[in-house]
Amino acid sequence: MVYKLKNELEKKERFSGGHRLCSGCGAGIAVRGVLRALEEEDKAVITNATSCLEVSSFLYPYTAYADSYIHSAFGNAAATCSGTAAAYTALKRKGKVDDNFKFIAFGGDGGTYDIGLQSLSGAMERNSDMVYVCYDNEAYMNTGVQRSSATPRFADATTSPTGRDSYGKSQNKKNLTEIIAAHNVPYVAQTTFTGNMKDFHEKSKKALYTEGACFLNVLSPCPRGWGYEASLLPELCRLAVETCVWPLYEIVNGEWKVNYIPRNKLPIEDFLKKQGRFSHMFKTGNEWMIEEAQKYVDIEWDKLLKKAKVN
Repeated sequence: MVYKLKNELEKKERFSGGHRLCSGCGAGIAVRGVLRALEEEDKAVITNATSCLEVSSFLYPYTAYADSYIHSAFGNAAATCSGTAAAYTALKRKGKVDDNFKFIAFGGDGGTYDIGLQSLSGAMERNSDMVYVCYDNEAYMNTGVQRSSATPRFADATTSPTGRDSYGKSQNKKNLTEIIAAHNVPYVAQTTFTGNMKDFHEKSKKALYTEGACFLNVLSPCPRGWGYEASLLPELCRLAVETCVWPLYEIVNGEWKVNYIPRNKLPIEDFLKKQGRFSHMFKTGNEWMIEEAQKYVDIEWDKLLKKAKVN
């Protein structure tokens, strides 16, 4: 697979501008990038769980999508996409459909890690021929920045606020990528928007053109919930990778592969200090919080390297 930026830029857009997503939001980049990985002759059916993305890209009769679009409930995007893919297979077998369609579900972490996990697990276990894309902004951003199981430890959220008796969320983030990998599906990957987006594009292409159930977990920062200036979006994604807070890896038919190993792994505070949700960690007396966060990242990174058999 060869990534040619010029060829990709010449493709017709499938996700139009003029939507209502915030400046500096990662969700729109995730959608635009995944859809750009489609071959131009192929069509798509998009299923979108209730989320920031849904309310900002679709308001009947207006839509930001060039392809067919289904707004599902908060918790059943995977089931809706899976059922639609099954109907397509039946219709194509009967000769009633000629075009080639790809089936893609988009959901935030609230609708994926939490409310939609049962639906997602079922679709993955059935090995439905579809791609589920989680744009992970690490909280329920659409309804007021409530903590989700994707919210990192110590992060300030409206339901895990910081204050005299609280240090923010007390639990570590759920590792959903590994949970989906345990379903033994053909392709699972973790990625984000860094550099020339080569990693993101190639993983999107693999997921779209691998038969069976595929899953992409995409770190998608939120300026409102994370507390950063819109222009810092790519820098935060880069720092998440360089600190190994968000490693780039994939599992292909059960084989683990780390796609990027930092030459000089940066300390976690480089990532944390640029976000308002972690500002309390840098107050005098809270140094232990940074130490705990660093320890957790180091342990998880070492586990990942062992799974990928990296010496």
